[in-house]
Amino acid sequence: MSWRRWIRNNIVMLVAFLAAAITCFFVPVSKDYITYFDFKTLTCLFCTLAVVCALKNIFFFQTVAKKIVCVFKSTRTAILALIYITFIGSMLIANDMALLTFLPLGYFVLDSTDNKKLLSFTFVMQTVAANLGGMLTPFGNPQNLYLYSYFSIPNLTFVKIMALPFVISVVLITLCCLFFVKKEPLVLHKSDIAPMNKKRMVIYLILFAFSIAIVFRTIPYYYGLIIIPAALLLLDRKALKMVDYPLLLTFCAFFIFSGNLANIPAVSHFLGGLVQKHTLLFGVLSCQVISNVPSAILLSKFTENYASLLVAVNIGGAGTLIASLASLITLKEYTRHEPKRVGSYIWLYSVCNFSILLILFVVMAFVL
Repeated sequence: MSWRRWIRNNIVMLVAFLAAAITCFFVPVSKDYITYFDFKTLTCLFCTLAVVCALKNIFFFQTVAKKIVCVFKSTRTAILALIYITFIGSMLIANDMALLTFLPLGYFVLDSTDNKKLLSFTFVMQTVAANLGGMLTPFGNPQNLYLYSYFSIPNLTFVKIMALPFVISVVLITLCCLFFVKKEPLVLHKSDIAPMNKKRMVIYLILFAFSIAIVFRTIPYYYGLIIIPAALLLLDRKALKMVDYPLLLTFCAFFIFSGNLANIPAVSHFLGGLVQKHTLLFGVLSCQVISNVPSAILLSKFTENYASLLVAVNIGGAGTLIASLASLITLKEYTRHEPKRVGSYIWLYSVCNFSILLILFVVMAFVL
């Protein structure tokens, strides 16, 4: 691989490291940096990436994609199904895990039916669904869990606060698909899929369930770093080599970037002063710069208006590519398939996300 192609394929990681390096001039490197990293998230990402690679190698996603094509007869219904699956998945296993799981499925459905022209739209809407789908429950997103615990929000109160933006998100996502995806018949053009090893499929799905158990904290995260690599060393070493390590490094760089921003006194005091004036507005704006999880942690120290802050860090996951770091997963996956069309993807991503964010913000500004 030429160095130009390597730079093009890893541009997000390089930008992330540049941003992190710049902030290091304002916050000197120290042992406190270790607190920036969410090791559970990094472990879950690694384990899920490895298992997904193993499932790819036994043609699991191709097989499921073929069945989706057989059940959903048109492009519109198939894409709606993919987006709803991602939406529901984010409620159960968090947004990053949902994207890691269902983006490959979306690709194989479109690729096997010669509909790759819809790949950017499908990936964008799957990302929107993943970032907004988990807002209804305390465990749906990391920022939810933090604010739920920090403010001791009652369960029913939590659901009441998030019910309206949740419903609006479902409606907006559905309308986007109905308006922008034509109802054309799906025809399977790539049906020569190798038979799947069912025994390995069962083992890999068990390993995937093991990764999900780590998400729900029923199993200590460090067990995943022992059991899953050990299993794949025996069953499929190639899967471990296929893991997207630049993506993991990108997350590390953004952890440093957002952690340093939160620890720059001028930035912290500036955001703190603004959030007291209009929690919803400046909560959303903060997410666009330092992403939603760091925003929730930082801004919670400056306001007691947890309802507005909770809505802000959830709808604020739409917008820029770093508003929710899970969006970087989609960008990396899209770059892998369509490296020459990344610019058009980012444009479509920005238009869709900011449009949905604006509608959600205007409605919630009148309600809260």
